[in-house]
Amino acid sequence: QVQLVESGGGSVQAGGSLRLLCAASGYTYSTYCLGWFRQAPGKEREGLAIICGDGTTRYADSVKGRFTISLDNAKNTLYLQMNSLKPEDTAIYYCAARPPGLYFGNWFRSYRYWGQGTQVTVSS
Repeated sequence: QVQLVESGGGSVQAGGSLRLLCAASGYTYSTYCLGWFRQAPGKEREGLAIICGDGTTRYADSVKGRFTISLDNAKNTLYLQMNSLKPEDTAIYYCAARPPGLYFGNWFRSYRYWGQGTQVTVSS
């Protein structure tokens, strides 16, 4: 069973940085994709960044150049380094895992396993 546990959220001023962590277990690194998503109040969930076992990474335009996704296989931990944060980045951030065979042209769809989320608040 895939388990995902996020941490690292908090409050920061605009322009600041945070690093989110996601402790992942129960999956096969080489065949899964892991991703970061967020959901702000009253808005739909948004895919931010993904990383797959073959090294593929993809970013949403809204975070490209500011956020970096990485994976430490030895520690079974997924990271999201967030720089130049803006108030509009305020949301609950989730990590998710997609099993193999579920890619149908959209890197941010078909994620089957989700963490509980961690709150990020950016003040102006």
